[in-house]
Amino acid sequence: MRNKLQKAGLIMTGVFAGVLISLNFPASADKVSAAPLPVEELRAFADVFNAIKQGYVEPVEDKKLINHAISGMLSGLDPHSAYLDVEAYKELQVGTHGEFGGLGIEVGMEDGFVKVISPIEDTPAFRSGVKAGDLIVKLDETPVKGMTLSDAVKRMRGKPKTDITLTIVRKGEDRPVVVTLTREVIKVQSVKSKMVEPGYGYLRVAQFQENTSQAVAEHLAKLAKEGDMKGLVLDLRNDPGGLLHGAVGVASAFLPANALVVSTDGRTDDAKREYRARADDYLRGSREDFLKDLPAGARTLPMVVLVNAGSASASEIVAGALQDHRRAVVMGTQTFGKGSVQTILPLNSNTAIKLTTARYYTPSGRSIQAKGIEPDIIVEETANGSSRRLREADLERHLGNDRDPEAEPKKADEPKAGDQSPADDEAEALPRPELASKDDYQLNQAINLLKGLQIVQNKKE
Repeated sequence: MRNKLQKAGLIMTGVFAGVLISLNFPASADKVSAAPLPVEELRAFADVFNAIKQGYVEPVEDKKLINHAISGMLSGLDPHSAYLDVEAYKELQVGTHGEFGGLGIEVGMEDGFVKVISPIEDTPAFRSGVKAGDLIVKLDETPVKGMTLSDAVKRMRGKPKTDITLTIVRKGEDRPVVVTLTREVIKVQSVKSKMVEPGYGYLRVAQFQENTSQAVAEHLAKLAKEGDMKGLVLDLRNDPGGLLHGAVGVASAFLPANALVVSTDGRTDDAKREYRARADDYLRGSREDFLKDLPAGARTLPMVVLVNAGSASASEIVAGALQDHRRAVVMGTQTFGKGSVQTILPLNSNTAIKLTTARYYTPSGRSIQAKGIEPDIIVEETANGSSRRLREADLERHLGNDRDPEAEPKKADEPKAGDQSPADDEAEALPRPELASKDDYQLNQAINLLKGLQIVQNKKE
């Protein structure tokens, strides 16, 4: 039996090596893929593959084993690399256009459970009180342990008006929290705006989608029609990010032409890039430049950018760019700290891998990875403080900060059950006001700051 396995293992090593060579990676990865194949490790893989094929209690399809192997390779790298099977790839493509069926939760994987990164505003998850940091341990009666993230997402997605019950473990709760949600067609309106009071505009970006930067231009034009503005609040709180070109476009709406927005650096030539406030870097295809007719003053109007621990990735790019160019005052609490770039590499027309290929840097060269953007003015979520929020540095296998190794906060030992201090309990229990409501403490402070800047400006004149 052993000899048969070894012989089969050698055959499978050759087959698996051939599969690796034939994968459709871009030309820029040629230097990396040209490295010698690890024959001994591939032989071990083939031995395990054949042991499963010949000895597992039930037959397993080759395709299933290979897919699990690919998924395991990627999920073991960092929290954001993943294998996208047919369904996951389709959902990614649909999601970037702002419409999909499901619950409305940004999720990741930790310790074999689904971890909530952020609930999306105005969705079933958000309305039911699902919180960032929640661990989903059961979907209906099925334990999550042992599922891939893709499998768990598939179960949470489904036809509108159908129910699913989530069993959640939440820090500070003695018992699991059980919530039943009704699936909806999730249409994420990525941009909203209003005049908070005469002369002071409010612009909210909830997520960076395909048409977000164009929507920002349209909302700025709408606000301009409502009267002369003395100041603008750009709200990026709880914005989990999205498409890079969307972030470049939004930042470009407020920065001088050709100003550096963000740079990226990785191992391949394609990963070393600068993105500037110019149409070539934020337009897709042959579309007309929607930023060329911005209202007068859009690039000079006094601004405050609101951020919190739910502001991640693309929203951190925008906040970092406006902060480095001193175009806006960044206010709120420290952001999530996702400073890595994921590239979608199609394997065929139906599947792909999402691979972390670079880190991104603010115009001044700061890495945000596992650190985040530090506000110019720290303002807590409420007058009594902020709830503790999940950040990139809390995720297992997260990348370190290559330009500021001391930036990442040192982790204390994990608290045991019942080990929280009263202050921790109080922070967890703090109610979060509705964004842009009259009780929105951070927004009120932002408007007060803009009024103060206006007074100073009037005195100078």
